[in-house]
Amino acid sequence: MKTEKILVTTGAQAAAQRRPAAPRLNPRKLLLSKWTAQAPRNREKHFIVTRVIQPEPPANRIEVVEIEAVISRRSFTLPWRDLTDCHRWLQGWR
Repeated sequence: MKTEKILVTTGAQAAAQRRPAAPRLNPRKLLLSKWTAQAPRNREKHFIVTRVIQPEPPANRIEVVEIEAVISRRSFTLPWRDLTDCHRWLQGWR
């Protein structure tokens, strides 16, 4: 006699299986961290955080980082919270 296992998932469980969890980031520890673009442009796939831009006055929270493409050395600024978007960025080089 065979028994079958039926796997029932809720909507939240199914959604969690489809999309990877966003990385938890501390803006003070982002300096020199490595990132991979999910949709590379101009062969720019791998990036490194070269600068964490301090706010004026320093008592305010860090909002912006400078990120540089490894292959072209082109750099730009973006809000550090954009790096938590797993559809645009992956932590580390892949």
